[in-house]
Amino acid sequence: MMSRIAVLIVAGGKGLRAGAEAPKQWQSLLGRRVVDWSIDAFSRHPAVTDIVVVAGEDLGAPGAGQRFSRALPGATRTQSVMSGLAALALPDEAKVLIHDAARPGIDEVTINALIDALDSSDAAAPALPLSDALKTEKEGRLKTVDRTGLYRVQTPQAFRLGAIRTALAQAGPDLVDDLAAVEAAGARVTLVAGSLRLSKITYPEDFDMMSRLLAPSGAPRVGKGFDVHAFEAGDHVTLCGVRIPHTARLKGHSDADAGWHALTDAILGAAALGDIGDHFPPSDPRWKDADSGIFLKHSQLLAESKGYRIDSCDITVICEAPRVKPHREAMRARTAELLGLPLDAVSVKATTTEGLGFTGRREGIAAEAIAVLTPLR
Repeated sequence: MMSRIAVLIVAGGKGLRAGAEAPKQWQSLLGRRVVDWSIDAFSRHPAVTDIVVVAGEDLGAPGAGQRFSRALPGATRTQSVMSGLAALALPDEAKVLIHDAARPGIDEVTINALIDALDSSDAAAPALPLSDALKTEKEGRLKTVDRTGLYRVQTPQAFRLGAIRTALAQAGPDLVDDLAAVEAAGARVTLVAGSLRLSKITYPEDFDMMSRLLAPSGAPRVGKGFDVHAFEAGDHVTLCGVRIPHTARLKGHSDADAGWHALTDAILGAAALGDIGDHFPPSDPRWKDADSGIFLKHSQLLAESKGYRIDSCDITVICEAPRVKPHREAMRARTAELLGLPLDAVSVKATTTEGLGFTGRREGIAAEAIAVLTPLR
């Protein structure tokens, strides 16, 4: 049975220091409400099963691609967190990530690190070591503070659901953060790599800082992907979402679509988001015989979360058989349809290795792909 991983987004604060009439979580950041940056990131993550946003009615209904339920905020942040936790009908061993809506720069790498850290720790959080000099001041005199071992701790903060419920119930009414509730009990806490992108929006000038951190650069990005699968007994292969009759099938954990696997890696590479195995490991039973369109679409959504759109792509299938040319236009059309691209932005080609190597010996199929990403406007 798949383990449950929940996310609690705390968005009930008033945000008065941000200097606007509306609370900061409802203000716009690069065309999206601040809270939507976090909702979108967690909604896209394939391992996250439950999302609760603690907020008032200003939150509204889920938008396109979003999934969440709402819990009512309390008088303090701690009370809001407890309200959100109460809304999770999950077992005590479920993992839960508690996140401040005012930190819009959450990404999949950080989410993965926190989920993994809970396998060996009681709690986990992203953190940055302090780099500035620290001073205390009293009556005009300064004293230097040793910053060794000091960190800026960010969110999300990760726990087992039962443990954080118990810790908060026994703690004070308004903690500095959720880790403070488990620290007193001697919890083992793992700090994972934090990021400036996870900085909290507190003051008006923070919006400008976050806009610079989250906006993509103006230059296009190019990624290259490669994939290979061996043949096994069967009667067809799937390439770029198209079923092609053949005397064998491709061996793989999913549907072994080498063309779309290569393109998925190209998109992830262009966006510097790792590779297909990082996001969809073959050891995960969820992806057994899965449609590779799931992987390809996910890579597109991840690129868009970093501020990039797919401009064009080029796929080359390498094999002696089956013949790809009769199916090439269908492969282009299927890829363009899935990614929402014009047909002339998708190229599919085929070639052989002139009888050389494993493809020349008809032992399998290889594919290469190139993806060009440009900044979203």
